[in-house]
Amino acid sequence: MPFLGGYGPNHQSREEFTHYAEEVFRLQNQMASEVMMLINDGSPRSNDLLQAEQTMQKVCADLNEYVSRDIDGLSSGFFLSRRVEKSIIDCEQAALAVKQLLQP
Repeated sequence: MPFLGGYGPNHQSREEFTHYAEEVFRLQNQMASEVMMLINDGSPRSNDLLQAEQTMQKVCADLNEYVSRDIDGLSSGFFLSRRVEKSIIDCEQAALAVKQLLQP
């Protein structure tokens, strides 16, 4: 039984929040990959992209740690789970900001 109020800032069910977190993780992972490909090409917007990508990595650190621990079969613990819930929207917004910079 989920605790009162649900998971994350949108008070979703555990299943809905897990799906949302997976989507955000995939988005930020894709953005990081695209930035790395463009930075190596010497594009004049490389500095802006690199700064936005670094911000995204910082904001998404808890989500990345959570996923890494899950992949390794390790427990993420209550406090890490709560940090992911609290930072997930900021992580998504940072990834979307990178995505916007990547638009031609």
